[in-house]
Amino acid sequence: MYGNFWDNLKIAFNRSDNSLYKLIAINILVWLVFLIARVFMTIGGFGDVYSQLIHFFMMPAALPKLAVQPWSIFTYMFLHEGFLHILFNMLFLYWFGLLIHQYLGSRKLTNLYILGGLAGALFYMLIYNLAPYFSSSVNSSMMLGASAGVFAIVVGAATLTPNTTFFLMFLGPVKIKYIAIFYVLLSFANSAGANAGGELAHLGGALLGYLYITQLRKGVDWGIPVQKVGIFFENLFKKNPSKVKVSYRKAKTKTGGGFSSFTKPAESKKGSACEDTSQEEIDRILDKIADRGYEALTKDEKRKLFEFSKK
Repeated sequence: MYGNFWDNLKIAFNRSDNSLYKLIAINILVWLVFLIARVFMTIGGFGDVYSQLIHFFMMPAALPKLAVQPWSIFTYMFLHEGFLHILFNMLFLYWFGLLIHQYLGSRKLTNLYILGGLAGALFYMLIYNLAPYFSSSVNSSMMLGASAGVFAIVVGAATLTPNTTFFLMFLGPVKIKYIAIFYVLLSFANSAGANAGGELAHLGGALLGYLYITQLRKGVDWGIPVQKVGIFFENLFKKNPSKVKVSYRKAKTKTGGGFSSFTKPAESKKGSACEDTSQEEIDRILDKIADRGYEALTKDEKRKLFEFSKK
């Protein structure tokens, strides 16, 4: 996570704790596949077939259409057509996703993206089917793009560490809470415009991002079902490790002192900077971040978190 961007992207699927680059890689690969398909099919006179193909994966607002393509509630959040559309979505995903990954870990980043996408889809669908303003366009409205999941990550990061500062061109240092507020207000202002469906999805994702972090601070992780599905597929495609011979040293028991002690076998692997940091201690540090923000950590805690992230 701390190396060169393109190097990390190339090995995105070689690590299990690399969800940020996996999400970016999936979005880019899907965009490239549909870009190539659009060019060749349009030139070959199959433009209508391409239109049907991409609509197959876009999410419709109309409930009868959604009922016959329920998979679209997931596929739409990885689908883009325009270059600028995917560029800005991936930039925001990268900038704010790094913060979520550093503070909360890889799995919770995936939780935010998926749950934000689902919340955006639900909000889009509800408003289009309930608001009289959209009654004439609900049957023809379709949605695509990662924006809802990205907005969940942006607002989630701003809720978690509101005073983290980004340096913006022409503006200088700006706290991320103001960046998040600006884009949420912009989406609200445009929610009755030409891209109303997308803007409504942004709002749904943003709300989910805020609620996810506030609930996480209370010890409730809404992303557990997402994690379980992710772990299932990881185990499904994981190669079976070769059998390794393991030897144990017999436990030594002291008598007369009222306690027993176990002598751990020496590690064959060379020591690392983080081998004295337990998972329990890392969990405690992450809980502290969720409660009080990254700035509340001591230098030693920041060092341990950084070294553990490279393990």
